[in-house]
Amino acid sequence: MKSPTLRQAVLRLVATQVCLHAAMAGFRMAAPLLALQAGYSAAAVGVLLALFALSQVFLALPAGRFSDRHGLHRPLRWAVATASCALGLAVVWPHFVVLCASALGVGAASGLALIALQRHAGRLANSPTELREVFSWLAIGPSLSNFLGPVLAGVLIDSAGFRSAFLAMALLPWVAWLLVARVPALPPVPVVAGAPTLSSWAMSRQPAFRRLLLINWMLSSCWDVHTFLVPVIGHERGLSATVIGAILGAFAVAATLVRMAMPWIAARLHEGRVVGFAMVATAVLLALYPLAQQVWWMAVLSVLLGVALGSVQPMIMSALHQITPQGQHGQALALRSMTINASSVVMPLLFGSVGAVVGVSVVFYGVACVVGAGARMGFGLRTPVRAAAPS
Repeated sequence: MKSPTLRQAVLRLVATQVCLHAAMAGFRMAAPLLALQAGYSAAAVGVLLALFALSQVFLALPAGRFSDRHGLHRPLRWAVATASCALGLAVVWPHFVVLCASALGVGAASGLALIALQRHAGRLANSPTELREVFSWLAIGPSLSNFLGPVLAGVLIDSAGFRSAFLAMALLPWVAWLLVARVPALPPVPVVAGAPTLSSWAMSRQPAFRRLLLINWMLSSCWDVHTFLVPVIGHERGLSATVIGAILGAFAVAATLVRMAMPWIAARLHEGRVVGFAMVATAVLLALYPLAQQVWWMAVLSVLLGVALGSVQPMIMSALHQITPQGQHGQALALRSMTINASSVVMPLLFGSVGAVVGVSVVFYGVACVVGAGARMGFGLRTPVRAAAPS
């Protein structure tokens, strides 16, 4: 990013995303632990985790259209207020039913904010090279927040209790608003006479877009299985909240570091090679995870898995912006969000049910087989080169 203005705006967007997503990530780690301590089963925890994504399934398309119409700041205002109120409920009434309602609220807020931030970031770029670089930096946000949120929540739980952790998560969205308020707004995308406008259904039927969504779904399922089963395994093995948070944090740190290197990698390797090798590595690592009995071995696999999965999102986001119409980036992002969040609703329920019946090892092996079988599709990924929308 050669322009200082572009660099400053992207850094503010990254910091905003870190604060908002860390609030959800910390709550997503803390709420299942509270439920497990209260005696709820792995299947109940699966329901709780599924609710983080359920609201995003139904609200993604309206959120995408809302962002296309109103830009960045109005969606962020709604997201901050919703997340703070939802997490505040958990502070006042930390019971399972309230945790479920809070999960719905904070999930909806996170989804709306993510679509608006990603759309704005894509419009800031003026070339395919800048597009890859912008999304490589923006992809650092979830990685940092997946470290900050669980680690902060784990430390607060062990030192001051669950309510203190929930309160800290409720304050983070307001820090995000202070950051994003200083990001300049962009003019609306000009309407070009005769330019094609695709419906959501027509966009989802395009072969390149559909293939990209399928690859994204496979890899996001791997992310979900790691996020869901590490707390379950840690609880079964008697690990503390701090240790569980540290294992998840190690995954996030590794994903962050590899994403910092993605602009250099993207200039030298084709998207298909990066995605294909990541899918092969992920399949192998997930198959090894059930064999890890010691904490250090779990941490090593978590780091390697973070490297593999962390390398994928910038490539997918750049490709998505290049294969969709400029005025419908919010809608395309919403379709992607709908797909992966629908998966995040179904998969934890499936993980919890299968894990309760036959053990969590079968879940790891099953997901490893699916992503390994899809690696050929990843290697065959082809991305047309298009310039991003002018800012």
